[in-house]
Parts: sequence; C-alpha cells; structure tokens
Amino acid sequence: MFPLKDDNPSNTAPIVTVALIVLNALVYLYQMSLAVGGPEGVQAFQAFIEEFGLVPCRLTGACRVGAELPLPMLTIFTSMFMHGGLFHIGGNMLYLWIFGNNVEDTLGHTRYLVFYLLAGVAAALAQTVVGPSSSVPMVGASGAISGVLGAYLLLFPGAHVTTLIILGFFFRVVQVPAMVVLGFWIVLQVLNGLGSFGTSGGVAFFAHIGGFVAGMGLLYVFRPRARSRTA
Repeated sequence: MFPLKDDNPSNTAPIVTVALIVLNALVYLYQMSLAVGGPEGVQAFQAFIEEFGLVPCRLTGACRVGAELPLPMLTIFTSMFMHGGLFHIGGNMLYLWIFGNNVEDTLGHTRYLVFYLLAGVAAALAQTVVGPSSSVPMVGASGAISGVLGAYLLLFPGAHVTTLIILGFFFRVVQVPAMVVLGFWIVLQVLNGLGSFGTSGGVAFFAHIGGFVAGMGLLYVFRPRARSRTA
C-alpha cells in the first residue's frame, strides 16, 4: 500500500512540516553534489555519510571515535536530515507531507518541532540498543516520521487515506482508513525487524518501531490539554 493523500484538512499552515521537507531536500541535494565527479565524488559522498550518519558503536563506545569526527550525540540529529537515495528521501517526505500537517495542527508549531526531534532521538536509540556494536551508519528521517505516524494513528484513526494498492500487474486507488494503513505499516516493520536480527546494513526497522512507539507516548506529553471552564 502506498499512501497518496489523506482527507483530513488542517486549520493552520504546516510551516514546520514544510521547513523540515525543504531542509531534508537541501541536505540531499548537497549530498548528491558531492557524488559528482566519478570515483572521487562517490568516495566524498560515502565519507559524508560515515562522518555525519549515526554509527551505533560510536554512540555506545564500542568503537573508536576519531578526533576529526563530530560528537556521536550530534550525529543523532544530523543523521535525521540525510538520506541514502532518491526513493529513500522521496518516500519519507511523502509520508511526512501526508501525515505531518495534521499532527502539527494539533500540537502547534513549537511543540511539533520538539516532538519530531525527540521521536527521532528515540528511534536512533532503539536501533542502537538492538545493534550496539554495529559500525554501519544509519541515516534518514524515517525514525522521526515514524513518531508522526504513531501520533496520527491515535489522533485520527477514522481519517481516510487515498492509497495506491498494487497486486502484481494490477493496481487500484482506493480510500482506506488511516487505522488500516498505519496499522499495516507498523505490523510490517515489526515482522521485518524480527527477520533482520543478526544482519548488518539494510533498513533500520527497529528505528521505525522505536520512533512509532515514542510518537504515541510523546503525544500525551505534548498534546495541549483542553481548558476547563468554571462557573
């Protein structure tokens, strides 16, 4: 299932969501600019990933951190704005655009930004706990966006999402409840995560799971409380 848009309008302009998308796009364009120029460019691109991506063993102290490298804690945040390819950033930004505006509308701009970053931190820590000695850099906004998805599921389970469903050579665009779309998504992450134990590289499924769970929990912390009226 590939979500295309939801039917849930927001009451405020999603300025933080748009800013996050623009920032991710700018960082990705910079990454691509490094890759221009043959083998040397590819090496520069990879060096950028290894320098500013989150490497779990650096965070846990299981491997050496060179003096020329940024602080491991800093890479938790820098890695959130980096992507490994066009489909990686394209899919992430599509999900952020579809589901982020309504969560931002509910939380308010400042709360939403803090919520997004904390969900990303929780996602990075979840993946690190699963593979504390891994030396494979982790990049992508998926963990933070997973937090947005978790919050959206709790806030708008009855909303409908225009979804592209592909079955072999057949495809169809249908309206699917958000509970089904996001429920299917998180079940898929759990199943893939369980199947990824003992492997290195690939998709950081436990970052997705950690971000999703953190987003659901953080919603209760950051969601504005309704004001009570007194007689």
